Amino acid sequence: MFLWRIEVLRQICLNNNNVVIHNVGLAMGTPSCSILSEILIQHIEHTHLPQLTHKHEFINYFQYVGDRLLIYDSSHTDIHTILEDFNSIHPNLQFTEEVEQSNLLNYLDITIHKAPPNIKISTYRKPTFTDTLIPYNSNHPIQYKYSAIRFLYNRLNSYHLREEEYQQEENIIQNILHNNSYQLTPYKQYASKQHQSQQPQENKRKWTTFTYTG
Repeated sequence: MFLWRIEVLRQICLNNNNVVIHNVGLAMGTPSCSILSEILIQHIEHTHLPQLTHKHEFINYFQYVGDRLLIYDSSHTDIHTILEDFNSIHPNLQFTEEVEQSNLLNYLDITIHKAPPNIKISTYRKPTFTDTLIPYNSNHPIQYKYSAIRFLYNRLNSYHLREEEYQQEENIIQNILHNNSYQLTPYKQYASKQHQSQQPQENKRKWTTFTYTG
């Protein structure tokens, strides 16, 4: 079993400092772009994916925005044939492949480790990642700072990480907080309280926010 990633490529609108006018498609960043793109992709997958799944005997197929993750058996599935079939679906869509290397494949924010008979995951960060959060001493609303911390710990506790990967990710979070002048101990407790507070409560307090003025 292998893992494969497909990405939809977007054309660049600049060529030798000249703006290229596209006769087909929508400009990136327009409000309607993401919605209509998603409608097109879902239509294409609805009409073509069943036949491709049957032809190539996909074990599983996952999709998130422009990334596709394919799981297939290489003994009766040819990766290059799959790519050719995907690229023949629509003349304005081009797919590229990213095959696992050394039993590893990065997909979204996780690294998938193939360790037969199972797989395990760890958190993935791009090579351009910097450990910068909103600094604790900066003049920003405190809820913005808390939301970044909450995201890191929610991801840590939501993903099914093994003990070694869990500890490694927790250490990275602690380093990120330390490098941005956060006190470490209170936020570990804060994260665990946040995890517990997700349980339904009967008399939950209502709250609202106002535009921040420094």
